[in-house]
Amino acid sequence: MLPVLKIAAEGETTIPKVVERIAIEFSLSPDQMAELLPSGRGIRLINNRAHWAKTYLAKAGLLDQPRRGVFRASGRGLEVLKRGLKRIDNAVLADFEEFRSFAKTKLRASGDAPTASITMPVAEVLKLDSAVAIAPPDERITGAAKELEAELRGDLLDRIFAIEPIATRARFFEQLVIRLLVAMGYGGGRDEAAFHTGGRGDGGVDGVIHQDALGLDPVYVQAKCYDRDSGIGPEKIQAFKGALDDKGATRGVFITTARFSEAAQRSGRASQKQIALIDGEKLAELMVRFNVSVQEDRTVVIKKLDEDFFEGWAA
Repeated sequence: MLPVLKIAAEGETTIPKVVERIAIEFSLSPDQMAELLPSGRGIRLINNRAHWAKTYLAKAGLLDQPRRGVFRASGRGLEVLKRGLKRIDNAVLADFEEFRSFAKTKLRASGDAPTASITMPVAEVLKLDSAVAIAPPDERITGAAKELEAELRGDLLDRIFAIEPIATRARFFEQLVIRLLVAMGYGGGRDEAAFHTGGRGDGGVDGVIHQDALGLDPVYVQAKCYDRDSGIGPEKIQAFKGALDDKGATRGVFITTARFSEAAQRSGRASQKQIALIDGEKLAELMVRFNVSVQEDRTVVIKKLDEDFFEGWAA
């Protein structure tokens, strides 16, 4: 990670530029540069390692990312370089709360999250590396899959927010949630049962899905693409309830990239209507589960001994 941070300290850079610099500075041979990941996906090992080094440094606040694919050393990163460290690893990054929070998320995804303390000791952070060496292979596979999915969920939200301008993003998001609900089985999974209604004069709803062919059992949808760190208060839920009243509806789904405050959740539960609240974290989880805007990368086949094959041959 140290070489990546040093290069980023010189100014804005990208992964391809970092890889090129590292190849020169460490005199890597063509064979070393061409080495691929064992997964067989055609990804060069050096590119993969540079990418993860950038990710970890950014999670610790040592890098700024002014725009997609571009990064540079942050003020904190420059301060770390002044220490004259010979290497940067998880133990160094664990000094920063942002990285400890990130590490806890990864540990939680692999089923190995510490529960006793909000602040993570360095030893727990290092489990990100040591757990790979001590866990049984089948557990490592499951944990790795969960870790990749957690990363994918974050990437999904990042990709939504990469859409510009904001008005286009809002329209896209409204269409997205309709697609998701249909994929989840609303409206019998039929595209023709779902309608996007968002826009001026939408009456406070962005979509409707008819559960039956006659449209007698509609589910109304509210879709709000707000900042992920923002909170939705009870007043938004009350407004949605009012919109449902105007439609004479009893069922609604409020989906957002933000989070719902405790008061908003109580307001949703207290309603005589059936209102489902889906925040950004749950949204990304559902998108992965129901294959909306994601695709299968590869299938890993795990084989085991077939005891039946050997039956009858025992001495």
